[in-house]
Amino acid sequence: MTVLGRRALNRALLARQFLLERTAIPALDAVRHLVGMQAQAPFSPYFGLWTRLAGFRPEELSRLLLDREVVRLVCLRGTVHLITAGDALELRAFTQPVMDADLRGNTTHTSRLTGVDLDELADTVRKVLADGPLDHRALGRRLAERWPDTEPTSLVFAARNTQPLVQVPPRAVWGRSGLPTYAVAHDYLGLPSVDVPDVEGIVRRYLAAFGPATVRDIQTWCGLTRLSAVVDRLRPALVTFRDEAGRELFDLPDAPRPEQDVPAPVRFLPDFDNLLVSHAERTRVISDDDRRRIRTPNGVQPGLFLVDGFVSGRWRTVREKKHTTLEIEPFRPLTRVDVRELRDEGERLLWFSEAADGDVVVREP
Repeated sequence: MTVLGRRALNRALLARQFLLERTAIPALDAVRHLVGMQAQAPFSPYFGLWTRLAGFRPEELSRLLLDREVVRLVCLRGTVHLITAGDALELRAFTQPVMDADLRGNTTHTSRLTGVDLDELADTVRKVLADGPLDHRALGRRLAERWPDTEPTSLVFAARNTQPLVQVPPRAVWGRSGLPTYAVAHDYLGLPSVDVPDVEGIVRRYLAAFGPATVRDIQTWCGLTRLSAVVDRLRPALVTFRDEAGRELFDLPDAPRPEQDVPAPVRFLPDFDNLLVSHAERTRVISDDDRRRIRTPNGVQPGLFLVDGFVSGRWRTVREKKHTTLEIEPFRPLTRVDVRELRDEGERLLWFSEAADGDVVVREP
């Protein structure tokens, strides 16, 4: 069986993530191909699309949000994702066991929800939101009318986990702000609920965007377990490899697998980018040492940049009055060519973020 080394896996992943070369496709098609984009931070997907798509502008994604062609809701790994309207209800049904497990074992909310009938709560949420979206504070107050002895934030947590609640605009619209405001997905989108998701189809889509991958990789991406049987059913239609540790990798036969020496340009990734959290074995894009370096108590992932396809440092923008500085912090010494390419790409990032008069500062490692 063919062995794929770290660089071969890196180049395959970058090709499928549109990070070897920006692609000229609509943002909607990119979000669909990527099977959603992690979006705890409302504006991260804008930068994630900018780094992947040729000619992408923020108003394109804002329009998709306002036109209800993409939505933000909790699904993969129990985290907020930006996904297409067509995928929303199926991906939520696929990952509902993740939300159910969180309801049973959340260290903050589970004990507070003792005595709350979750079926009744789900029905109450649907009735309350039938009159229109409510922000999380107002929704908590309405639910507390029925359960006055329960913390409103825990009631909203339960509402979000029992029902597919989308966060509606203006939150996440470029240049605007707003509290998380919820609507029930099938009402908001005018689509029927999905009772039985196409699990095999979803796994194939994961491989198209993130493969080659092990079963554990697939499970890490979505937050589910026991997917070996699904992959076994798909096995006749897949190709298999081994990684350098001997783990079996699965892939689609016609998916891109470039040569490992294909050049990879400098790329800036936003905080929470799925590229960094969608495999159990992540050394194909970030070393174990660098994973420890960026680890934080609250799980916040910083903006990172790639050099030669691998994480090589972090970045952030610092805004002071009318001036913006892009601070780039390499994790190790870089070549002059790498620094020049980082500066050039950083200037493009500032222009995209509407801070064209800003400065790019590369710190010493």
